Amino acid sequence: MDKEQEQKVDRDPEVNEVQNQTDLKSKNETKEEENEITDEDRVKELEDKLARAFAEMENQRRRFGKEKDDAFEYGGFSLAKEALNLIDNLERSKLILENDEILKDSEALKKTLEHLEIINKDLISIFIKNNIKPIDCLNKKLDPNFHQAMIEIEDNLKEPGTIVKEIQKGFMMKDRLLRPSLVGVSKKTENKEIKSEENKENSDNL
Repeated sequence: MDKEQEQKVDRDPEVNEVQNQTDLKSKNETKEEENEITDEDRVKELEDKLARAFAEMENQRRRFGKEKDDAFEYGGFSLAKEALNLIDNLERSKLILENDEILKDSEALKKTLEHLEIINKDLISIFIKNNIKPIDCLNKKLDPNFHQAMIEIEDNLKEPGTIVKEIQKGFMMKDRLLRPSLVGVSKKTENKEIKSEENKENSDNL
């Protein structure tokens, strides 16, 4: 082995050590860069979570506010709905008395009906003062949002679907439906002669 080769061998450990230190430094720098990127991502993630938390808090605040307003505006909704039974019972009592053959046309019946009508008007007046109003439905077109059709009544003078009979009075509480009006709606009178001819033709074809 010549002298130059010996010197090269002697220098190799030093070169290796320098190379190792350079590699280690490069790795540390890379690791620091990775840590910096991760920290930025964490900050963004925290900012996103914070924004969502504030949005959820705002939604809850609005929801609680609406519930509070609804409780104030419609807190007596269930009570009002039950109270309508009083009006229904008064109407039923009037009908029973009016159809009683013994009391019919008697002075006692007349006075009783007058008192029941006064009570009914007082109840309606109390309801109206508390923003509970009867639905005006007669001679209006059937609206499923406010009316419920129970029967059809033949009437050629009214357009089909017009309310011609109120079976049970409906009520609104402010802008909410307390209960729909139960009604009878008009329909065209069937031509019995044509219907009879159709039935006859159907029978002949059998």
